[in-house]
Amino acid sequence: MSGADGPLSTFRDEIEPVIFTFGALITLLFVGAFSLRPDAAYDVVLGIRNWILSQFNWFFLLVMLAFVLFLGFVIFGPWGRLTLGDEDPEYSYLSYFAMMYSAGLAAGIVFWGPAEALFHYSTVPPLFDGVQAETAAAMPTAVQYAIFHWSLTQWSCFTVMGLAIGYFVYNYDAPLRVSAVLTPFVGAENVDGPLGQAVDVLAVFATLGGVATSLGFIGQQFITGLNFQWGIELGDLGTIAVITGMVVIFTVSLVLGVDKGIRRLSNFNMTLFAFLMVATLVLGPTFRILELGTQAVGGFVGDFFQMSLYTQVAADSAEKWVNVWTVFYWLWPLAWSPFAGLFIARISRGRSVREVAFAGIGATAMATIPWFVIVGGTGVLMQFSDMADVLGPVSQYGEAVSGYVLFGSLPVLGSILLFAFLVLVTTFFVTSADSSTLAVSMMTTGGKEDPSAVSRIFWAVLQGIVASILMVVGGVRALQSAAIITGAPFAIVCLFAMIGLVRTFRDDFGPLLLREETSLVGRPGASDGSSVDAASAVDDD
Repeated sequence: MSGADGPLSTFRDEIEPVIFTFGALITLLFVGAFSLRPDAAYDVVLGIRNWILSQFNWFFLLVMLAFVLFLGFVIFGPWGRLTLGDEDPEYSYLSYFAMMYSAGLAAGIVFWGPAEALFHYSTVPPLFDGVQAETAAAMPTAVQYAIFHWSLTQWSCFTVMGLAIGYFVYNYDAPLRVSAVLTPFVGAENVDGPLGQAVDVLAVFATLGGVATSLGFIGQQFITGLNFQWGIELGDLGTIAVITGMVVIFTVSLVLGVDKGIRRLSNFNMTLFAFLMVATLVLGPTFRILELGTQAVGGFVGDFFQMSLYTQVAADSAEKWVNVWTVFYWLWPLAWSPFAGLFIARISRGRSVREVAFAGIGATAMATIPWFVIVGGTGVLMQFSDMADVLGPVSQYGEAVSGYVLFGSLPVLGSILLFAFLVLVTTFFVTSADSSTLAVSMMTTGGKEDPSAVSRIFWAVLQGIVASILMVVGGVRALQSAAIITGAPFAIVCLFAMIGLVRTFRDDFGPLLLREETSLVGRPGASDGSSVDAASAVDDD
């Protein structure tokens, strides 16, 4: 075998044929349908999207809230002392958190930071329909809803999935694949069966659809910026060129591996993220931002459960506000949950369950809330005080232009901050794309921690193709519909992952609420088969 054939031979030898073939085939069929019959394919996708939203929005709201409550119990309860394996952690906690944050929806956080609060300021969410739009009273409500959509609940499904995969891989020797979450139900030795393979195939398709959504959003931001700042109009070929350029960037980082590529880039991301926040706070209306942010955070805490369970029942349409905003925001991370969870599991060996849960929803919220308070609050205050007209360009060019207007309007360092903003969006997406491609490669190679470069490049290119086709034929609307369709099934998978963790944690740690032997019905001590013997659940360690 020659050196030239070596990488290809390694690629052929390492792939898991069923998962690789069906995962790639379903994705290629999806892309082919949009390429050959874009209008018909879009109509089908839109019909499925509307059916999912009109029938099951309540379910997605409930399960995502359940994930938050479960993780809160894990953080503060005794189960948090359990660990993922018995080895020492591979990375420092700050690097670990930086990689987890960058692998999640950080690119979306940066993208929507300047924009979302402005949308809620100009059109107040119906839950607060008594507040008049574009008034002082609308400002804290606008920032509050942006915080709610991005700071806590979105990350919960990633964390549940990462905990489940990691715990069953490092404690029960399940393969490093999404299907590891089935371990409590079928056993680690049976995860490779038809059900596990079906979960992994679905995970491959969901990952490609979810990441294509983000790749399309970031590509749209560059395309819109070129048009807004310099009047450059890009056609379909230009759109494909932008997407291709991003694919090349993240492929180079991906081939470098987790330590040299993803870890270093994640640390850079968090440094630039912090710099941009502090600079915006200092250069913007500092004390007004802090005043607005304090009230918005208070509203977020006080109204959390009401916002979490608001279904807008009076409206009878798939296009109602709660579906377009909140439910979409829950389905998007659900589409990401397979790869984000697998990546979290990959970097979490040796950490306690509490550490993983806190990093997943606690530390991420502590990083995200200030971003939306400072950046989103600055945009709203600029609009309210006429320091800048952000809504005008947004109505003409779309939400992608908001960052250009906001940072370009700041004094002294506006141009530098605008450049830093674009770099941050790009590098955050690169790390997300890196981790997603690594996760797909691991799934299609039977759980191999370090798949070959050829495998990573193959899936990176395929992600670029999916994003390019969807952007050209359907734009953001097609991207959002794809994310909803691919995310919906993983609400069920994540729910089973949480139930499996509860069962396993109870077995490994022991019962929490009932005595070791408790009679649910009948007289205590009677041998009528009605007693629950929990003695066997006591930790054997």
